[in-house]
Formats: sequence, C-alpha cells, structure tokens
Amino acid sequence: MRLQDKLDALREAFENGRFPLVPNRDQLDTMRRATQALVDGGQVDRALKAGDVAPEFTLRDADGNDVSSRSLLGRGPIVATFYRGVWCPYCNYDLQALEEVRPEIEARGASLVAISPQTQANSRKSQRDNKLGFPILSDPGAAVASRFGLRFALPDDLMEVYRQFGNDLARINDDPAWVLPMPARYVIATDGVIAYAEVNPDYTRRPDPSELLPVLDRLRVGVTA
Repeated sequence: MRLQDKLDALREAFENGRFPLVPNRDQLDTMRRATQALVDGGQVDRALKAGDVAPEFTLRDADGNDVSSRSLLGRGPIVATFYRGVWCPYCNYDLQALEEVRPEIEARGASLVAISPQTQANSRKSQRDNKLGFPILSDPGAAVASRFGLRFALPDDLMEVYRQFGNDLARINDDPAWVLPMPARYVIATDGVIAYAEVNPDYTRRPDPSELLPVLDRLRVGVTA
C-alpha cells in the first residue's frame, strides 16, 4: 500500500471516530480551518525549491551528537525530511515509509535524516517506536526549518485543540513559541543545491518515498558521467 493510501485511511478513521482519540465536530472544524489558512496564506510558495541552495546546518541527533550537513554532503547527497513530531500519527507513518526505502536510499550513496523541533528525548522515542535506522535531528525553535521557509506559528484556537488532545507542544518541543515546520522532503546534492523539493501545508498529504529514488539515480549519473 502506498503511503498516501495509508494516510487517507488514517484521516478517514480519525474523522469518523474509529481512532483511539475521537475528536468532536468543533475540534475537527478548527483543524480544517487552520490547515486551509496555511494553504491560502501561500507560505509554500516561499519555501525553498529545487534549484535553490540549501542552507548549511548542524543539529544534534537523539544521542546528543552533532550532525552537520557539510559532513554528510562530503559522503553523498542528503535526503532530509522535516516533520512535526512524535505526537503526529501522519508523521509516524511517513517515517515508517521512509525506513522501508532507507536501504535503497543508502545504496545510492545518500544519507537519510529527519528534522523536527521536538526534544532529543522525544526523538529517541520516535526512533524506538518507529524502528528507525536513520537519525532524527532536533531543530530547537524550528530554526533550520525557518531557513528553508517551512516554519509557521499555530493559531490560538488550534493550540487549544492540541492541548485538549494532550499534545502540549511547549513541553514536547521545550519551546513556548508553538511553532512547527510544514512537512517537507528535500534531496540536497553534494554541491549543496536542492535537487528535489516537496512541501505541503496539508500535513495529511505526503509524497511517496519511492519518488526519491529516480532523483538519486540521476544524481549518481551526473557524478559519474
């Protein structure tokens, strides 16, 4: 089953009360309005795209080790996925789908990393719960996400809904700002130029990880030609 099919089934179950957490109509309406406002705001058009130069970054993994984009690019391309956090079931499905193709990504000489504003402790939980073989990097205050044009602040009514769901982002991210990245996936070539970019303000929509493989194949051809 493709990733989007799984996400569609998850959304349908959530919205129709077949999920451990059952939202009421007001909560659903608030979530839909917030997503539509982010879509209508056009921020996705201001995010970095293919052909742009990716900003360099150094972030800590779940064990507190520094991971730098410059070091990773010295070994090959980077596949970087920006995601919301351990509390988001759509993000967890996304990470699991990426893990399934990780051997194929690495066989093409690329490094796979996930980037989230959550704390290192929550990244460790994400890695453990989703059985991941790639690192999750903590991006305090979504600072790197901001440099990619992905960071946004949650509206007050959505903050309240998340609190009602038990998702206190101020605690999860150790940051009072209540900011998140739009879900995004990038392939960064060894020269630092973005070769592939997929950004969606609707967190229930994600590209299939299989789309990454032809991009990496083209980069390999370019390097060896």
